[in-house]
Amino acid sequence: MKKYLEVLTPQNCQIIFIDQQPQMAFGVQSIDRQVLKNNVVGLAKAAKIFGVPTTITTVETTSFSGHTYPELLAVFPQNKILERTSMNSWDDQNVRDALAANGRKKVVVSGLWTEVCNTTFALCAMLEGDYEIYMVADASGGTSVDAHKYAMDRMVQAGVVPVTWQQVLLEWQRDWARRESYDAVMGLVKEHSGAYGMGVDYAYTMVHGAPERVVHGERIGPRPAKA
Repeated sequence: MKKYLEVLTPQNCQIIFIDQQPQMAFGVQSIDRQVLKNNVVGLAKAAKIFGVPTTITTVETTSFSGHTYPELLAVFPQNKILERTSMNSWDDQNVRDALAANGRKKVVVSGLWTEVCNTTFALCAMLEGDYEIYMVADASGGTSVDAHKYAMDRMVQAGVVPVTWQQVLLEWQRDWARRESYDAVMGLVKEHSGAYGMGVDYAYTMVHGAPERVVHGERIGPRPAKA
């Protein structure tokens, strides 16, 4: 268990997104699906900021599951998408090869569904590949609250480490004095971290006097008073 005392860093881990596709999301009942998508994209952008090696795998894209969220693909336009037929990503040689090529034993996982694709991948990767699995609970979803919960419980009993997407982001940042990633992390927080992001916006503008944030070319903040 000593290896699990190590914090995640951008240098000691890699990340895999499993079946973040619309038909899979349609079946998710354990978390609000818009929140789920926000968290998945936020996690992807975090991996991009810190240069964490990223694998994206899909199942039965054209026959059932649909294409990966375009917002996720936009973060990694250069990544090859690994298409499979097996529910268990570990069964696919291309997935195993991609993980091995990254040379990192800590694997952060975000996938659908928790009780099927995530669980089987995690257990097999640990047993057969000697990987350490960090399951991002709020960037994954199951077909019911119980399905997600008991799948997480089963994985934790087997040694999987449960985490949340924002926890991973801040563990990678670790120190606010790391200026090379600070601005990008704050930008990500303001866009994807809900109340935390609102608080950052408030502190920047109302406490530190920064200009109001602009999104998609529109001014964000008080509108001119009506005549």
